[in-house]
Formats: sequence, structure tokens, C-alpha cells
Amino acid sequence: MKGRPVYIIDGARTPFLRARGGVGPFTPVDLAVQCGRPLLLRQNFKPTDFDQVILGCVNVVANEMNPARVAALRLGMGEEMPAFSVQINCGSGMQSIDTAYRYIQNGTDDLVLAGGTEALSHSALLYNRDAVNWFAALNGARGTSAKLKALTAWRPSFFKPVIGLVQGLTDPITDLGMGQTAELVAHLFDISRQECDQYAVESHLRLAKAQAEGVLANEVEPAFGRDGMLYDHDDGVRPDSSVDKLAKLSPAFERPWGKVTAGNSSQITDGASWVILASEDAVKKHGLTPKAVIVDSYWSALDPEIMGLGPALCSVEVLKRNDMSKDDVDVWELNEAFAAQVLGCLRAFEDEKFSKDVFGLDGAFGKIDRTKLNIDGGAIALGHPVAASGNRIVLHVVNALKRLGKKRGLATQCIGGGQGGAMLIEAV
Repeated sequence: MKGRPVYIIDGARTPFLRARGGVGPFTPVDLAVQCGRPLLLRQNFKPTDFDQVILGCVNVVANEMNPARVAALRLGMGEEMPAFSVQINCGSGMQSIDTAYRYIQNGTDDLVLAGGTEALSHSALLYNRDAVNWFAALNGARGTSAKLKALTAWRPSFFKPVIGLVQGLTDPITDLGMGQTAELVAHLFDISRQECDQYAVESHLRLAKAQAEGVLANEVEPAFGRDGMLYDHDDGVRPDSSVDKLAKLSPAFERPWGKVTAGNSSQITDGASWVILASEDAVKKHGLTPKAVIVDSYWSALDPEIMGLGPALCSVEVLKRNDMSKDDVDVWELNEAFAAQVLGCLRAFEDEKFSKDVFGLDGAFGKIDRTKLNIDGGAIALGHPVAASGNRIVLHVVNALKRLGKKRGLATQCIGGGQGGAMLIEAV
């Protein structure tokens, strides 16, 4: 039994802002507040009417522990508002929606604010282990002579930081960086460098077109820095992108023959996204107009070395569970961690042996119509603020279905550590 229907009422996100070699203007909670405030202001119910707040965040900064609670308080949702944060790497923003979906579905809650936020530019620089041990010895030294002796053990290398973002993008089980896992997927499915670059160009051109036509206006809320600076668009897009330009970039991980470069990978970015979920009772009580209903969701897991294939597994499974095929989906959002990873999933869908052995199908799952996939660009052009991306793709599916007058969409993403998440959505 599926329980009560769960509706997506509204949503908003910040512009996704590319990290530019320094700390960005917003912390994770700042970002959540920037898009949360206008979203809540335009509702015809009070912020205190929510049952709880759930927020995905991976790189939590030290002075914003449990960012969900900090954001809820700053948004004026009341001291009695329960709020908790979730973390499943790249899937955190979708996990917040899925968790809210389950609470509403089983009758525990009626109205939940679910989001994801990430400020990758605020990732920590850490002392290395030798430096930590030196500080500990200095702190534990008793008396002047002991402290002087401890001081003599200092080495210049202690000031060389460990980059937290690099640590976070390296799988602790396989010791592979996320880009290296994409290289493995490219190797498995014989994906060429030119194919990766061509896909990246399409992502940039699609986002540039969407921005020029204003189709993201009902999704992106401007953000204002403390210095008064206005941030009103996703600033990582390169409208002049071309295969010839991308071909000049060196492989980022496997030189000289690697397929993954900075140009065909998602960008290091800051951003946040929220959606409002409601039960049928809440819809009636507050006079709401739902945009979509969540049909189902599914999470999969696989070898972390090929984590990029996660979306293929969970997408097929969620459709199988609902007696649907690829042709029943009008809009696909498959998060673009790397072009090679997206192309690997598309190849897996088309491969008859993979479909039989892994998906348990009688034949190939089939070819995805590229005109239905990431129609307004993806993370290669937008950026990938880790915990926000899964929330953004769900929000974008909802808005795209409404804009195009289509019925059904699927949002899916790979997750570092060897997982994948998929959410099936129908327009109301």
C-alpha cells in the first residue's frame, strides 16, 4: 500500500555560483535563506504552519551545525519547528525530499519544507596529521623548557594544508577520485573524449538558451551579498563553448589519454534549493494548488569504482516497480557529474547484455531520446553544489513538465560512494 498522495506545491533555488579560487559570498545557511525567504513569503500560509524542515548538506561549516535548524530559525519558522539535516553525498537534496515524502505518505506530517544547500567554496583547509600531533605536543608541554623543546620540533611542512574538498571527492574505500570513477565508466563503455566534449558543449548551449528565453525565471531567486552585490543567474555557463575549445584542455586525472577534463565535468559551485511538500489534507486546509505528485522513489547501490552508473540502476528499477518503460517518461533529469558518467548510463540503457544481466530485463532497456534529457542544460554548465543538486533536478522536472504541458518526469543522479537515487514525478 502506497499510503497518502504527496504533492509538490512550490519550490525555489538560488543562482548556482561558480567557485573562483576563494571563499564565496554565502555560507550554506546563507544560501538556504536567500531562496527560502521569497519562497515562504509568496505562500498563503504562515512559515510556522510547517510540520518540520529537512535540509541536505554535505560540507557543513563549523558555525552552522545542523544547518536545517539554523536556516529554519533564520527563516522565521518558529522556535518550535523541528528541523534536521541529512547527508548522502550528492543525493542529499533528493534524500530530503524523499524523507519528507515518506513522513507525509504515512500520515506523520502534512506540510514539510525540504531542501539542499552547499557552499563548496567554503570547504575547509585542514592541518596535516604531523601538524596536529605537533600542536598537541605543544599544548601538552608543561613548563618553559618543555615548551621550548616542543617548539623546536616545528617544521615548515606543517603549514601545508590538506584540502578538504579534495578529500571529500576521493572515495575512502577505493582511494579513487570521482573523476577517476568516470574514467572507468568511459573505459567500460568505450566512450571517446570527443563524445564527452560534445555532450559538455550541448549542456552549456542548452543552459544559455534557457537563460536567454527566461525559462528559469520562476525557479531562480536572486541572492544579495552583504556588500549589496546582486547574484541573479547561474554564472558558470559558457555560451561560446565549442568542441574545438574543449579539445585543447588536458585530461584532469589520467594523462595523456584520459577522457575527463575540467571542461566536460561539473563545476565546483555554491547553491541551494527548496521544495514544499504537502498532503491532500494540507492542500485543502490552505487552499493550495499542487504542481506535481510524487509517484515513487528508489535508491540503488553498486561498486564505488563505477559509482557513475548508479542512475541507470535506480531509474530502471523505479519504472519497473510502476509497470512503466522509458517511453512513459516525458522529461529526464540525469545529474551531470561528468559527461562520461551520463554517457555511460545512456550506453548501459542501450546495451542488451547489461540490461539482461544487471537490470533483469528480457532485452535492452532502450535508447533515451536526447531531446527529453536535461533539456535546459545540467551540472556541467550549471555547476554541482553537492547537496543541492538532487533537490534542483526534482524542482526542474516539476517546472519543465508544467512549461511543456507534459505528464511525467524522472529525476536521477549518481552518488559518491557507489549509490544512485531516482524520483518519479507526475504533473497535476
